[in-house]
Amino acid sequence: HRIQKFNSSGIYQSQFGSSGSFNGEFNAPLGITLDSSGNIYVVDSWNSRIQKFNSSGVYQSQFGGYGSGNGQFNAPQGIAIDSSGNIYVADWGNSRVQKFNSSGVYQSQFGSYGYGDGQFFDPQSIVIDNGGGIYVSDPNRRRIDKFNGSGVYQSQFGDYGDGELQAPYVIAIDSSGNSYVADTNNHRIQKF
Repeated sequence: HRIQKFNSSGIYQSQFGSSGSFNGEFNAPLGITLDSSGNIYVVDSWNSRIQKFNSSGVYQSQFGGYGSGNGQFNAPQGIAIDSSGNIYVADWGNSRVQKFNSSGVYQSQFGSYGYGDGQFFDPQSIVIDNGGGIYVSDPNRRRIDKFNGSGVYQSQFGDYGDGELQAPYVIAIDSSGNSYVADTNNHRIQKF
């Protein structure tokens, strides 16, 4: 129930947070990202909220709360920020991705429960490429879905055959657009 900071050599620097539900406390922090100013956004999953800290780990604000309405969460997991400062959150228990502005004000959402294109079972990790494409991992459906910046479904990869994924929990994208997926139940990292 904390965030730890290390330098580029892996040497411990500092930490913030502890177990709880008050400002600056966590109950299962499962996602983290930084904005262009160095502010830190933490997905406080079991408290169903996003907390914002400055670069020194000092609490600033929060948004969310438990529920299924606009701007509410049910055990959110992943988080990403686009080049305009918009915040995207993988709302795991509600099978959707929600978009917020840089102040944490709800803007829109995409996805719903199901197995069709653009639907989710348990959206876990989210990342945005240099072109604004949004990638969402869905471990229980064994695939990665891609959406455009407006949340419109574009394509998917994984599932059965070459590049088969078993519980792909986390995805990262490099500056060349290559995707790296933590293929959890196959105990490997796959590159696409």
